[in-house]
Amino acid sequence: MPFDPQSLKFDDKGLIPAIAQDHQTGEVLMMAWMNADSLARTLQTGQVTYWSRSRQAFWAKGETSGHVQSLRELRVDCDRDCLLLKVEQIGPACHTNRRSCFYTVVEGGEERITSAPMTT
Repeated sequence: MPFDPQSLKFDDKGLIPAIAQDHQTGEVLMMAWMNADSLARTLQTGQVTYWSRSRQAFWAKGETSGHVQSLRELRVDCDRDCLLLKVEQIGPACHTNRRSCFYTVVEGGEERITSAPMTT
């Protein structure tokens, strides 16, 4: 069955959440937003492109940092309102220079940082 991007459920701003996951380890790296055009660019080029809500512009992951995400597999959730991008991540995924944006663990009402920023 051919993939129909029109079958996806974008929100009232034309966006859909996209979760990036390391294609080999399964580690969740980050969450960002895509619109129909950024999804089309991602599928066409193989380089993950998001939609920056703050800049109102396309954001090709790694275009300035070199921390590129290459798409290895795209999955759509059962409600068709969220995407899972299995990616090959070069360098850190997080703007804090950590491998993953999910480096804060909450346990027993306390926060614990699980990783330090990567050094270059």
